[in-house]
Amino acid sequence: MKPTAKQAAQALRKHADPVKAKVLQGFFKTGPGEYGEGDVFIGVVVPNTRRVAKEFRDLPLPEIKTLLGSKVHEDRLLALVILVLQFEKSDAKGRQQIYDFYLKNTARINNWDLVDVTCAQIVGAHLFDKSRATLHRLAKSKQLWERRIAIVSTFHFIRRDDFSDCLRLCEALLEDEHDLMHKACGWMLREVGKRDSVELLGFIDRHGPRMPRTMLRYAIERLPVSRRKEILQRPRAPKI
Repeated sequence: MKPTAKQAAQALRKHADPVKAKVLQGFFKTGPGEYGEGDVFIGVVVPNTRRVAKEFRDLPLPEIKTLLGSKVHEDRLLALVILVLQFEKSDAKGRQQIYDFYLKNTARINNWDLVDVTCAQIVGAHLFDKSRATLHRLAKSKQLWERRIAIVSTFHFIRRDDFSDCLRLCEALLEDEHDLMHKACGWMLREVGKRDSVELLGFIDRHGPRMPRTMLRYAIERLPVSRRKEILQRPRAPKI
């Protein structure tokens, strides 16, 4: 018999910890008006979620969709980690199906960890040898998490020394108002800099005065202290 979403959720709950759940509720900003408002945690740490995912890696796509529809955060993470495992083992047709499914369900990929541990492995990996227009469309979305998917997906390209889309998206997102986007863009720029400091410094020379402070600090984190100080002391562009 094929595994079910109910069985996967039950297996996950064997690792639930009410004390950790309270910590996670605060860490992921689930209070009124916060970015994770209303999200529910049961206190399962990521390594245990990954263990359950391996056990249920053959979960059919309709059952994954059921799991992804859960109000429980860890259920949704489990569904997405299973998708990553299936994507890695699929042929071209299967990967297209998983990619399409992922983008049709972005409303359920609704916290930064859900995005960060899955989008590069699915969206970035699928688009590596294809048009990246979808990422530039997502970067214009009104949904925070779709914009984050757009930039973090470029991690797959960056790891293969392909920086162009990351740099273009970071430029397009300079005016984004959300701190989680500033952090994501800064993180990706830092990854570019770890591989090619000239590319990073060129971006900072062009856009540094306009970069949100958090984005800039994240981006230069791996540079020598003296260079970081010099960059942070540069004049800032006036806010319009």
